[in-house]
Amino acid sequence: MAKVYEFLATGFEDIEALIPLDIMRRAGVDFKTVSVTGDRLVESAHGVKIEADMLIEEADFADADLLMLPGGLPGATNLNAHEGVRKALVEHNVRGGMIGAICAAPMVLGGLGMLEGKRATCYPGFEKYLDGAEYTNELYTVDGNITTGEGPAATLPYAYALLEALTDRQTADSIADGMMYKHLMLK
Repeated sequence: MAKVYEFLATGFEDIEALIPLDIMRRAGVDFKTVSVTGDRLVESAHGVKIEADMLIEEADFADADLLMLPGGLPGATNLNAHEGVRKALVEHNVRGGMIGAICAAPMVLGGLGMLEGKRATCYPGFEKYLDGAEYTNELYTVDGNITTGEGPAATLPYAYALLEALTDRQTADSIADGMMYKHLMLK
């Protein structure tokens, strides 16, 4: 079973954190939320408090298939400032593990040099932080082990792309059909 860890910092974008969690848990993916605040209760950019599954100090990312960064402000800047998050991302990237970042969060990857020579997208205005990347302006962009997403409205296709990479197309299509996503896209 695939294993995903998603970092939550104060000010994370609600749907960018919760939609991937919902989609992947529906597919049976072992998806854990990780608070980087020192407290399991983490407040979103819109004042919603979510209880994370664990604190970063309790996590061992050696078994991770995918590390995820939701955007939102100041969530993405809080993730960027957290040395534990940065260290986990660098180590995971060296192992060739999958990394997902959406909205403002790809700036964390850019600052770590992970986007050098890659294609990437982000929330408009944050492309200046994608150091060394070719900005695509797509809803989501997959380049090797890194998937980036544009912003809140892109969260569904971004999450399905990551689910397909973790499992297979049939699983991703089945979850998308059950959630009426494909039906939505036909309208």
